[in-house]
Amino acid sequence: MSFFLTEVLAALDEGGDRPLFHAGGVTTYHQARDRLRRLHGGLGDGGTVAVDLRNRPETVLVQLAALLRGATVVMIPASAPTQDRFAAARGATVVTDRPQDWPGADPRTLADLDGEPEPLDLPARVDLRFPTGGTTGAPKLIRHSGIYDGMAHIFAPHPDGPGRTLLVAPMTHMTGNATVLGALLRRDTVVLHDGFDAGAVLDAIQAHRIDTLSLTPPRLAALLDHPRRPETDLGSVRSLSLGAAPLPPHRLAQALDVFGPVVGQGYGLTEAPMIASISAAELIGHPGRLGSVGRIVPGMEARITEAGEIEVRGLSMMDGYVGAPDVGAGWLRTGDLGRFDDEGYLYLLDRADDVVVVGEHGTKVPTTAVEHALETHPAVRSAAVFGRGDRLHAVVVAEEVTEDELQAHARATFGQEHYVPAKVDFVDALPLTEVGKVDKRALSS
Repeated sequence: MSFFLTEVLAALDEGGDRPLFHAGGVTTYHQARDRLRRLHGGLGDGGTVAVDLRNRPETVLVQLAALLRGATVVMIPASAPTQDRFAAARGATVVTDRPQDWPGADPRTLADLDGEPEPLDLPARVDLRFPTGGTTGAPKLIRHSGIYDGMAHIFAPHPDGPGRTLLVAPMTHMTGNATVLGALLRRDTVVLHDGFDAGAVLDAIQAHRIDTLSLTPPRLAALLDHPRRPETDLGSVRSLSLGAAPLPPHRLAQALDVFGPVVGQGYGLTEAPMIASISAAELIGHPGRLGSVGRIVPGMEARITEAGEIEVRGLSMMDGYVGAPDVGAGWLRTGDLGRFDDEGYLYLLDRADDVVVVGEHGTKVPTTAVEHALETHPAVRSAAVFGRGDRLHAVVVAEEVTEDELQAHARATFGQEHYVPAKVDFVDALPLTEVGKVDKRALSS
C-alpha cells in the first residue's frame, strides 16, 4: 500500500474537528475526510483524472480521491495556454469548476462527484503528472511518484503543536501541491487564497497568525512595498521560504530585516522539487551569500557543465517526462546557468534561454544580472530584461526616473556598454503567471 496515502488518511482521521482549511468558511479535518470519501465514491474506477480546479479544498481532495482509486492524476497547468491544457488532459476524465472552458469535452463538476462512500483499496503507489513552469515556452508534463512517499517521511506534526500555513500558489503547481499536502501531513491549518493580493496576504498573516508561507520574488517585492506592511503585525511568521526565480540580493536582505531570522531560500524545479536550500542562519552575517540559493540538499547531487549549466540527479527527481524514457539515475539538464563558491553554495546566473547575445562581438549577457542591477536603483520596484534581436530591452516598474538615468545606472554598475538596455519601457506592473513568476513570454510578444 502507498505509504503516502496511508499517512494522509491517518492525518485526516487524527485531525478531528480542528480546521484543515480556511477558504471563505472553515473545513475541519473530519469534514475533509468525509468529503474525500464522497468524491472517491463518485469518481468510479481507475483511468486518468485531470484536475482543473481553482484553489479550494476540493482541489486536493479530488486529487487524493483519484489516487485512492489507483488513477493517474494530471494537475492541469494553471497558466498554460488553452491548447496545452487540452493536450495535457487528452484521454482523461476532466474534473473542473469551469466547464465552459472545455467546449466539446464532457467535463465533470464537483456536484457530479458527490457519490456514496465505498470501501478503500489503497494502491501500491501514486502516479501524478505536473506541468513545468512554462514562462518562456509551452509547459511539458512531468511524471512523479516516489517523492510523495518522501513527503510522508519528511512532514510530521510540529512539537509546538499545529501551525497555520498561508497558500497563494496554485495547488495544480508542484509548489502549491507540496505545500498543502505537507501542511495536511503536519496536521496544520491551511488558509487558502485563490490568487495573490499583497494587501490580502498581509491581512491574513495578522488575522490568522500565519506562521508559514512561501512566496516568489515578485510577490515578496509586492508585499515588502505595500503601504500597509509597516503597520502589519508579522511576528507570527516563523518560516518564510522564497523560490521559483532568482531573488535580488537586496530584496532578500530587506526580507530578513522585515521578518527577522525566519527567511530562507530554496532552489528546485517541477522535475526535481528539492535541489538546494539556504537558511536565515546561513545568511545573517554573510552578505556575500545573499545571492546564493544554498547548498545541495542531502540525497541530491549537482554539477556545472563546461557550458555553465547546472545538472542534477538524486532522490527528489521526477520519473521522467510524459512520452519520454525514465530519467533513472541519469543527470538532468536544468536549463539554469550557475556557479559554486568555495564553500559549496550555489549561485544562479540566469536561465540559459534568457541569455542575450549582444553586439557585433557576440557578448553573452545574463538578463537576470541586469534586472537585479536595475532593481538596486532606489526608484525601481521591479524590472524584467529580455532580448530583442541583439539588443537588451528592459521593462520596469518605477517612479520619477528616466530612461537615461537607468541606462546610466546600468553603465555605472557594470562598466560595460553591453549590459546597458538599449530601450527602457515603464509600466505600472509586470505581468505574472498564476504561479507568480514574471511572464517574459507576454512581455516579449
